[in-house]
Amino acid sequence: MSNPIDRLHKALEGRYRVERELGAGGMATVYLAHDIKHDRDVAIKVLHPDLGAALGGERFLSEIRTTARLQHPHILPLLDSGDADGLLYYVMPLVTGETLRARLERERQLPIEDAVRIAREVASALDYAHRQNVIHRDIKPENILLHDGSALVADFGIALAVQSAGGQRMTQTGLSLGTPSYMSPEQAMGERTIDARSDLYALGAVTYEMLVGEAPFTGATVQAIVAKVLSAEPQSPTLIRNTIPPYVEGAVLKALAKLPADRWARASDFAAALAGESVATQYVTRTGALRNAAARMPTRTRALLALTTVVALIATSGALWLATRTAPMPVPARFDVLLPDSVVLFNVSGRRLALSNDGTQLVVVATKGDTTKLYLRRIDETEFRPIAGTERLSYTRNVDPAFSPDGRSILFRASKALMRIPVAGGRAERIGPDATASWGDGDLIVWVSNDTLWKIESGGAAQSVVAVIDSAATRRKLAWPSMLPGGHYALVNLGAQGGRADDNHIGVISIDDGRVEDLGFVGTNAQYSTTGHIVSGRVTGDVFAVPFALGSRKVQGQPERILDGIWVGSAGAVGVAVSQNGTLTYHESSDATPQSTLWVVHDDGTERATAAPQRTYNSPRVSPDGQRVVVEQNVDTRWAPDSAIVMIDLRTGATQQLAPPGEGLQPEVSGCMAPAHESTSRQGVTAIMLPPHRVHKLPRQLHVHAE
Repeated sequence: MSNPIDRLHKALEGRYRVERELGAGGMATVYLAHDIKHDRDVAIKVLHPDLGAALGGERFLSEIRTTARLQHPHILPLLDSGDADGLLYYVMPLVTGETLRARLERERQLPIEDAVRIAREVASALDYAHRQNVIHRDIKPENILLHDGSALVADFGIALAVQSAGGQRMTQTGLSLGTPSYMSPEQAMGERTIDARSDLYALGAVTYEMLVGEAPFTGATVQAIVAKVLSAEPQSPTLIRNTIPPYVEGAVLKALAKLPADRWARASDFAAALAGESVATQYVTRTGALRNAAARMPTRTRALLALTTVVALIATSGALWLATRTAPMPVPARFDVLLPDSVVLFNVSGRRLALSNDGTQLVVVATKGDTTKLYLRRIDETEFRPIAGTERLSYTRNVDPAFSPDGRSILFRASKALMRIPVAGGRAERIGPDATASWGDGDLIVWVSNDTLWKIESGGAAQSVVAVIDSAATRRKLAWPSMLPGGHYALVNLGAQGGRADDNHIGVISIDDGRVEDLGFVGTNAQYSTTGHIVSGRVTGDVFAVPFALGSRKVQGQPERILDGIWVGSAGAVGVAVSQNGTLTYHESSDATPQSTLWVVHDDGTERATAAPQRTYNSPRVSPDGQRVVVEQNVDTRWAPDSAIVMIDLRTGATQQLAPPGEGLQPEVSGCMAPAHESTSRQGVTAIMLPPHRVHKLPRQLHVHAE
């Protein structure tokens, strides 16, 4: 009788009537059953047969009895346990309600008072169990049940019983105790001696997720998550949700300390801190302190202080480049913008966002599932709306939205062309070639293609050349045009021909006669603000503001850093948009070096990930025999000019460097077509980069600084 339900029903006949399966997890399957003697419905958890066989029934049941004595209002009790025809099981009350995981999937972020209440109730259960010398070892949203408004902790001590009973045999089952996103560092390292502070770490991670909407550390693989648990620091919750009280943030961050000695000693201490009865001052981020101190400091000092930490940027970003204005300034508004649920910024190397000239409209390039489109939000509204007509138009890598001067239309790159569409949606119209464009005064549109600056009046059909740069003579390449007010000049990237990405300079080009002037400072993707500054990024993720006289087109001072940790694309785009009225929007980097996975697809449709490590790969070229691939591999920075050329064995993942960083781009293999982002060999083997938005988490949050 191989059906587990039939086996269980026959073995428990007369005691429980097993009715149906409720769900399955990593260690057990849950069944709905009726307790015949007590005339009540119960939940029976049955360990997976392979695990049960590896553990042995007698030892497991002996260990699990230690948890049966736990009696607490927030602990789901253990009613029974046994061995049913070789199936190890334990019985719990059937709870009407839902798991915390189900609620988080529905709401993503809980009201702060609900999150604190649930965390304190779980802490109460942990405090009681810890005083009975019982450690849970697997606190996670799936093991927290919500019943009649209260939290119940399930599976108390089950993980300990499994480990104690199984010993070394656990490794044979492939079972990993604990869940990576909620594992303490010591548990992730496999230490067998785990104490109460490991449970407090897990509860801190669960509380963080209830407040923020995601666990403190996430990743594409278990290994990636564990690496962050061991080495990274969680992002400040108040950066994501500024309504979180400082004492709650401090309590959570202390619970997430890497060293057990730095965490709360007892669960009751954590519960008290969540209620504000004590404050973990060393873990409260600088945000609140900086805000209070800022009121007592001169503007210039306050601006420089903002540069010391990313945590303070929401409160003070932009103050530096606004501080030099002599006219009285209105109090600026600073707030965060979240994309809709399940929507993330599209992982492209070009710009992902743009602001209208008056700062009232924000457009982003974002993905939901497998559909990519433009999303629009008015700054004074609360929701983004998708722009109909921009869905999945065979986007190139650079989508680069740009508003018309009147804010009624948007330029973007799609279908290998420059497209225009009304902000209200409709039919996208092709107006030029596939190129990054800027829309200036008088409906003049300019773009750069092959070191040539082109222009067109938006209502006309005639395109004309503004300037052709002899890159061989000047050793500079044009990129990223951005029109200045007046319609006669544009800011441009002056890329270093054959050099490193951080050698790029910002220049000004005349739309009338094509003359180019190097402004003499390093930067990329420059934009002008009518505060009298050029805002541009650098390969490091820093953003600088440079005082700039529009009339003379001269730099008036030294670049000053106003932001750091900002996303920078491989083509030089920066995750910042500046409107002409001084509004600034930005999004941070999700990873210092965005990574992708190299996949192999065979002509029969089968596919597999190669053993090559995750890197920033570009321009793969498969050898004719389908066994090797040559690619650009970027490790240290985000920009392709710093790539090395490597050859990867598609069977073993072994890597051989053919050219060091900075000495080559777009490799070619004899007998192949021109470089592309995927390549097929004569044997029908295709190498392709898995779309990066499926490999690493992309941001959903943007920050706005507006006058």
